[in-house]
Amino acid sequence: MKEDILHNLTIINNRIKTACERSGRNLNDVKLLLATKTVSADRIKIALENGHTLIAENKVQELKEKYDDLKDIPHDNHFIGHLQTNKIKDILKYDVTCLQSLDRLDLAEKLHQKLLAENRTIDVLIQVNTSNEESKFGVDPSKAVELTRKISGFSTLKIKGLMTIGLFSAETQKVRVCFKILRNLQQEILHEHIPHVEMKELSMGMSGDLETAIEEGATIVRVGTAVFGARIYPDSYYWNEDKTNTKA
Repeated sequence: MKEDILHNLTIINNRIKTACERSGRNLNDVKLLLATKTVSADRIKIALENGHTLIAENKVQELKEKYDDLKDIPHDNHFIGHLQTNKIKDILKYDVTCLQSLDRLDLAEKLHQKLLAENRTIDVLIQVNTSNEESKFGVDPSKAVELTRKISGFSTLKIKGLMTIGLFSAETQKVRVCFKILRNLQQEILHEHIPHVEMKELSMGMSGDLETAIEEGATIVRVGTAVFGARIYPDSYYWNEDKTNTKA
């Protein structure tokens, strides 16, 4: 198991390096985030103990289950799944350092109030629905600038950039359109000069399309299956992208 994971990490790092070279990007400007949904703590430890210390969960329950096993190993844990407001206390309790899926004002307001009470701050990325799919969460691109401006008023929320889940498609050009939309929004927000807003991070691209994402400006690529192996269910199951069964 260890050999397989380390071998896969080497392959992914080489893919990132090659993509950076091909697109004229600095390798140090692209971070590898390991998506650890359904991955056991023992397998995650292999990556952490070999220098890959940026991980992310999609579901609060998995965050809870793995916390004790991983807490003594230095790492940063992001949250990349849809967050229900009644789970805010959990991501704070279990030391999430960045919420990448902030996509609505009511969540921002409740998160801000909880952080104020605890005298804390948290890094956030604004999630954008660049594929225009009804089933997916994320703010509509046409409303992303307005949402960013409103959230910027919450002193506890440190806006660091944008995140998107691109179209699940084998057609590279269709996926590329999603990444271009996010990059264009980044530039638009930068031109707005909104106080207290940084746009350093573009979290986009996964195992199958990280090269395209890097070519379009990704600073964080989220990789799970290419490191830890295939999962039983499709990505859509783990991303919890079903609005009809999700509370606000």
